[in-house]
Amino acid sequence: MSLQTEPIGELFGRVELRRLTAKASGPSGGTPAVHIECGARAHRHESPRGIVVWLGSPKDGDSRPMTPDKLLDGLLADAARSIAALRGDFALACVDYAHCCVHLAVDRFARQTLCFRRDADVLSFADRADALADGSTIDPQAIFDYLFLHTIAAPRTVFAGVARLPAAHRLEADLGGNSLECHWRPRFSAPEPTDFAARREQFMTLLRAAVADAARDAPTAAVGAFLSGGTDSSTVAGLLGQVSGQPADAFSIGFDATGYDEMDYARIAARAFGLRHHEYYVTPADLVAAIPLVAGGYDQPFGNSSVLPAYYCALRAREAGSTRLLAGDGGDELFGGNSRYAKQRLFALYDTLPSALRHALLEPFQTSALARLPLLSKVASYVEQARVPMPERLQMYNLLKRLSYAEVLRPEFLAEIDTEQPLARQRETYRASSGEALINRMLAFDWKYTLADNDLPKVCGATRLAGVEVAFPLLDDRLADFSLSLPPKYKLRGQTLRWFFKEALRDFLPDAILSKKKHGFGLPFGVWLGRDAALRALALDSLAGLAGRGYVRPEFIDRLTQQLLPLAPGYYGEMVWILMMLEQWFVQTAAARRPRLTPALEGVHG
Repeated sequence: MSLQTEPIGELFGRVELRRLTAKASGPSGGTPAVHIECGARAHRHESPRGIVVWLGSPKDGDSRPMTPDKLLDGLLADAARSIAALRGDFALACVDYAHCCVHLAVDRFARQTLCFRRDADVLSFADRADALADGSTIDPQAIFDYLFLHTIAAPRTVFAGVARLPAAHRLEADLGGNSLECHWRPRFSAPEPTDFAARREQFMTLLRAAVADAARDAPTAAVGAFLSGGTDSSTVAGLLGQVSGQPADAFSIGFDATGYDEMDYARIAARAFGLRHHEYYVTPADLVAAIPLVAGGYDQPFGNSSVLPAYYCALRAREAGSTRLLAGDGGDELFGGNSRYAKQRLFALYDTLPSALRHALLEPFQTSALARLPLLSKVASYVEQARVPMPERLQMYNLLKRLSYAEVLRPEFLAEIDTEQPLARQRETYRASSGEALINRMLAFDWKYTLADNDLPKVCGATRLAGVEVAFPLLDDRLADFSLSLPPKYKLRGQTLRWFFKEALRDFLPDAILSKKKHGFGLPFGVWLGRDAALRALALDSLAGLAGRGYVRPEFIDRLTQQLLPLAPGYYGEMVWILMMLEQWFVQTAAARRPRLTPALEGVHG
């Protein structure tokens, strides 16, 4: 399989705010006040009053594509109101000459991204953080955030002074400074369960429309679908065949490793829906070939190991002729499909117990000698976790915390950073939710931390590197709004995850897929480290290089590779992966010294 990459950037802009008034009456001599560069996937529209550039497909409140004139006119008339009314996937920048200001915005889930920096009265923006990094140093706090979360959550980026717009946020920049605001927050309603049949019919109508629109949004593209064999990807792939009226191309990844391969479920879906099924088995040699390319293809360190199988799946699609893939991401986070939702519901029951029982019996028992007995240790563990509030409880088994910061990180690095910052920002996100039910609060939390900051960058980055477009039908705004109106028990019924979603699709999806346990694109990296010499050499060389960068203790790296990894390859392999990808990002970024945009991209000067 031939590895490839696409252009690294699609949009860059630089605006001198003090000089915008001259722009309204025509170009002035010297360097223009507005300089914008657009790639092949970026769009622009100008008038005497301003300019708008955008990525993706901004739509109106009825999910119809916005015309360029309507988009620009709305932004110049009332940017805040216009952005709040937008739907679809988009990242946009609007320069308003008359008011000497710039508006930036991204969609609800940051399916399209936009970064910015402010230097005095100059605002620069781009779809990639590294396009704005000239003269910037690495932010130590961002490195810690990466090690803690395996990604760097917006608004922070790895570069000091460069920020990323969080999902559903807009920025207004004028001579007075920058103003960052949320333009959309999920508003959960909590109605009593209504007529299931009516709800199901509405859901299926919206679902088919979302898949059809995702395919139609790129009329010249050859559209296929990711297919893992789970409920989400199987639904999207199956509906793609129905709405297109012909067998759809579906692409699946497998692993020759016990406990990691889901190809059998993908084959079940392919047979059920008459899909043209394309299979590819990723090997350790594939990882060795692609790890440097993928690590260096991101604008900052990114540690989700599923990006490698996603990349090879997209690459296989490109080689088979598909230029646009539909992905199933979002179903779990809209309709309650992650196993932690059921787990945290059990912990929440602890607070419903009589306080006398909790304080007089269970909490003292937790620290007693009895708690160490095999059959009672689970009770003690339950009490220990249940006493920790949300969302901190989600990080109780965080790998970096379990190993301990002092053991893993150099003391001089720890002195530079605040180890509480990632959790503090997670608390802010969790408390900002309007949901009263635990399941809804967790869903809103995951829309940022699981989707916008992790899973969507994974899929978007993998497909971009493979030269394929991607769309997410399950994140269609109409489906998102529909999910907000569902009663909590339709999402999590007892310990049954995504109850409504599965029941609504019971006559559509094969029973084997509805009843399967969630798996995903888990990568057997730790297992393969012990079997493949080339992969192990790449990992060890990467860790040795990282040891000299001043973040991680060299003695911890020795202990990790020589003692911990052989004890539990699947568990400690995750830490090896995180450290390896961090070093590979440093190495590949330094080696590339790539231009802001590739020479083939179009220059536009205002």
